[in-house]
Amino acid sequence: MSERTTAERTTLTPPDAEQRPHEFTHHGITVEDPYAWLRDASYPTVDDQDVLAYLKAENAYFEAVMAPHQGLIDTLFAELKARVKEDDASVPQKDGDYEYWWAFDEGSQYRKWYRRPAGGGKTVTILDEPALAANAEYFRLGGLEVSPDGKLLAYAVDDDGSERFTLRVKNLETGEVLDDTIENWRYGLVWAADSNSFLYTDADENWRSKVVLHHVLGTPQSADKEIYREADEEFGVGIGRSQSRDFAILSTGTNTTSEVRLLPTSDFSAEPVLISAREEDREYDVDVRGDQLFIRVNDTHPNFRIVTAPVAAPSEWTELIPGSDANYLRGLTSFENVIAVEERVEGLDQVRLIDPATGSARYVEFPEASYTAGLGNNPEYRADTLRLSYQSMVTPDTVFDYDLANGSLQTLKVAEIPSGYDPDDYATERLSITARDGTEVPVSIVYKKGFPKDGSRPLHLYAYGAYGYAVPPGFAASRLSLLDRGYAFAIAHIRGGDDLGYQWYLDGKLKKRTNTFNDFVDVGRGLVQAGYTSEGRIAASGGSAGGELMGAVVNQAPDLFGAVAAHVPFVDVLNTMLDASLPLTPGEWQEWGNPIDSQADFELLRSYSPYDQVGAHAYPPLLVTAGLNDPRVTYWEPAKWVAKLRDVKTDDNVLLLKTNMGAGHGGKSGRFDSLYEKAEEIAFFLTQNGNPADGE
Repeated sequence: MSERTTAERTTLTPPDAEQRPHEFTHHGITVEDPYAWLRDASYPTVDDQDVLAYLKAENAYFEAVMAPHQGLIDTLFAELKARVKEDDASVPQKDGDYEYWWAFDEGSQYRKWYRRPAGGGKTVTILDEPALAANAEYFRLGGLEVSPDGKLLAYAVDDDGSERFTLRVKNLETGEVLDDTIENWRYGLVWAADSNSFLYTDADENWRSKVVLHHVLGTPQSADKEIYREADEEFGVGIGRSQSRDFAILSTGTNTTSEVRLLPTSDFSAEPVLISAREEDREYDVDVRGDQLFIRVNDTHPNFRIVTAPVAAPSEWTELIPGSDANYLRGLTSFENVIAVEERVEGLDQVRLIDPATGSARYVEFPEASYTAGLGNNPEYRADTLRLSYQSMVTPDTVFDYDLANGSLQTLKVAEIPSGYDPDDYATERLSITARDGTEVPVSIVYKKGFPKDGSRPLHLYAYGAYGYAVPPGFAASRLSLLDRGYAFAIAHIRGGDDLGYQWYLDGKLKKRTNTFNDFVDVGRGLVQAGYTSEGRIAASGGSAGGELMGAVVNQAPDLFGAVAAHVPFVDVLNTMLDASLPLTPGEWQEWGNPIDSQADFELLRSYSPYDQVGAHAYPPLLVTAGLNDPRVTYWEPAKWVAKLRDVKTDDNVLLLKTNMGAGHGGKSGRFDSLYEKAEEIAFFLTQNGNPADGE
């Protein structure tokens, strides 16, 4: 810790949220919660002046503590920005009669979207994000979809971070925006084959998608017809389409159970066809090729198997690929001329290609031993080449086309680092560290060559560990600002993600949730033992459920960490899971447990909930972020946690809360604004956990 930082801690006075008596009782257990008042009673409107005053005071304190480091922040921001190709563009991709792509103008925070005739011709701007975002503090494009006839564009915009989008339709021939407006649109749209209507899902008053609706162009939203309504409180609804575009796919489910219906895009008035009735703890998804269904399902093996069935008899399943301990089947796309299966084998991404005529299979061969890869943007039904995405911890984001005829990979684009980057300057490893229960946990690590493994250097450790989401061993240009200053960067592939298969996910949820926290701590200790760093020199970060992870590990092993960043952290776990009115809660019970009905779940959640387990001991320096409009992790979770930490912890280390007052779960929306927030995080790590480049 630098002398300047130590001095700052003694001269700045942090905010102190008052304690107001509040308690609740469940299962005969009474819990005191004196910071409950930080949840505005009128939420999602936040207008309680005491709440706002506290959040603003915390923001002012954040600014005051970081002010002496403004020069470092500016330097880091300049570094991060210099690694961004300001006029970056995607690789054009053919879809029907046109090629589509996006591009940034130099200096712009947002993209423009373009198309031109596939045979050559005039380039046309189909959507101008900078113009849409011109007067907004926050802007996010939720999605865009061109109609089958190529004449219309549906697009959705969120202007406050609440993820309640407004969807509009633009005539691409005239540039006119139609009167059709869909409020509270929610992630999903399928055009009818005749381009005169579309299906969509919306968000209800609790921000849940329960209904699939049919909108006919030229009619008001109030006239939209229900196609399907989900009655189960824990299930949500989503929509997509088959690769062939012949069917809309209506999916309903939880984190562990799913049910799928098909509806022909030629007739949205038809009765949706149920593929297979829901069964608890069984997940499946579907694609369609001609008169055949391809179904990925985990009924006989946690790593899924693939079966086929006639469209006319969807319950008559024939196994195509059996379940396997070795091969985790993650997804399937059925093109007209090839079946592409995305897999993970021993934690490594693979793409298997099956010839539907012969049944023969092959794997795409990638150029490095450790990487992350998968299908990219492949909108058409027939694919003579497959667009693939690829990167590793030393290779920037790469776009390949894979030639199905000769099996060759053509490099179309490697993300450019304008300020310069030589992958030969860096080394990457994949380690295995033994957790306390004997489980081998993989770790991906990268550092600048010459990094000494004598415990003298700091290290940044990252993980997520929930919902079966694996953190891939990919590239991040922002990481270079730490690597070039002497840090190593490590990803802990802990249980709760699906890095080593679906069972790896199951072993980190519900009653096994604490495996996730223990794995992270044990990986940190293993890296210390192996000489990559030393105790108290680990900078750790995670967001959302990964923020919960941060809260749990600083309760369990505070001395291991030199600085921790917890972004929009899910830390008030017990209270949130007790409140069925919150947007995500009912759908989350199968992930975390239901403390309303189960005393055992209540006691387990309370035993690890970071907010409930704050203790009277020293904590490392903490940077905590929140979004006032965040519907996923509500702002009061990090606010309550910080307030309690201030009153209970025994150290005088820096504790910061920064709330984005006009944003949601993802922080600020512009590409440079988000980079500035990354610069603040890196500056926090360098000033609190040490900067080898300055001899600290």
